[in-house]
Amino acid sequence: MTGVQQLTVGPDAAEQRLDRWFRRRFPQVTQGRLEKMCRKGEVRVDGGRVRTSTRIGPGQVVRIPPLPDEREAPAAAPEPVAPEPEDARALADAVLYRDDHMLVLNKPAGLAVQGGTGQRRHLGAMLAGLRFGRDDDPRLVHRLDKDTSGLLVLARTGAAAVALARLFRSRAVEKIYFAAVAGRPEPARGTIRYGLVKAGARGEGEKMRPVAPDEVKATPGARHAVTEYRVIEQAGNRAAWVALKPVTGRTHQLRAHMVALGCPIAGDGKYGGRGQENLGAGWGAGLGGALSRKLHLHATRLSFPHPVSGRPMAFAAPLPEHMARTWAFFGWEANALPEPVFGED
Repeated sequence: MTGVQQLTVGPDAAEQRLDRWFRRRFPQVTQGRLEKMCRKGEVRVDGGRVRTSTRIGPGQVVRIPPLPDEREAPAAAPEPVAPEPEDARALADAVLYRDDHMLVLNKPAGLAVQGGTGQRRHLGAMLAGLRFGRDDDPRLVHRLDKDTSGLLVLARTGAAAVALARLFRSRAVEKIYFAAVAGRPEPARGTIRYGLVKAGARGEGEKMRPVAPDEVKATPGARHAVTEYRVIEQAGNRAAWVALKPVTGRTHQLRAHMVALGCPIAGDGKYGGRGQENLGAGWGAGLGGALSRKLHLHATRLSFPHPVSGRPMAFAAPLPEHMARTWAFFGWEANALPEPVFGED
């Protein structure tokens, strides 16, 4: 067993969840044990009690209680697989922008950003393929769900990682997503203010449940969440093309918020099953017919100040193939947008 340690988060570390920081340094400690240590107050940050989801950053001091030696650890999870040449080429082709400080990718749907239980093929295991001459891997500073495609930013230096993480945390980053949804949101433009609380059933994985705005404070574990939305086109009452702008950044926020409106995102098997009503032809988030059952959610636009120079940066990513086919099926023109999308009419 080790003794009590006081570890300072390094200056080149990006802001991140406590459990992710902890696992990198103490892989012998399971997630369940870490959660128990946090509940008992054995793990603290700057002297205060924390949860495993608490975000920590450079300069903060983490109290580590006595831990088992690594030789006492349970069997390690499988090592991530190195990128296959084909994957490495596809990843390099997905790079939309690169400079000395950061990369911007158009992440394909179906590729997890980070590994989980039994998840060996993920972007985090392929970062060596994105070095482009540097000695170290780029760093993840935010994430997209596995089945969500689109714009993803990576830092190429420790200083850029810290700056980018602060930008994302401060809401200085504007993100716009496109989604095809079942039904038609009413009104055609608005703001969703439903809170979110974890509601995953056993074997179902992490899932969030919408909570009415006036019930958030009274619901244990619920967090405030805000999404702006705008209907761009519609196919009668059957489906609609919706632009989404997350003001907050909660887990599965856009997916859960569209369910709260009664219009689940097409292809969303977790949030938009057969129980979701769709008064047009087809059922729930599947929409029916010949449309792809992949998730129709794409991070299409991203703008923020450069992490070093501060100059305005703006990026756009084309629709993935399965969404482009759906847009063609309904006769929607992906470039036919009001500008700005969320500006004043």
